[in-house]
Amino acid sequence: MASVFTLIMEGKIPGNFVYEDDIAVAILTIQPIREGHVLVIPRAEVDQWSDLPADTAAHLMKVSHKIANAMKSLFPCTRIGMMIAGLEVPHTHIHLVPMDSMDDLSFAFAKNAEGEDLKKTAEKIRSALS
Repeated sequence: MASVFTLIMEGKIPGNFVYEDDIAVAILTIQPIREGHVLVIPRAEVDQWSDLPADTAAHLMKVSHKIANAMKSLFPCTRIGMMIAGLEVPHTHIHLVPMDSMDDLSFAFAKNAEGEDLKKTAEKIRSALS
C-alpha cells in the first residue's frame, strides 16, 4: 500500500508543495510544530533513511540545505532544526523546523494547521526559493 506521502505526490491527497524535482519533494506538514515546518521526502518509498541509496540521501541533504536557507529569511528563529524521526509514516522524511530551543523540536507542540494558513506559508517559501 502506498504511503500517505506517495498519495500526496500522486495528487490523490492534497499537499502544500514548496519544492519538487525528479528525486524529492518538500511539503508542509499539516501538523506543524511551528509555522514553516517542512518535510523533505524522497519520491522512492524507503522506510528507513539509512536504507536510502547514498546519492538519494545526499540529494535530500542538498534540498534540505537550500530550503533551510530560504526559511531563515522568512521565519524569526535562532536556527532551522533538522530531524529524521521516521516512526509516524513508514516513508523516509526529513523535518525542517524553525527553532529557538530544543522544545521547538518536540512533537508535543504539533497542532493541526488551517488550510489557508498552509497555502500562504507554502507560497512564502516557494517565493523565497525562486
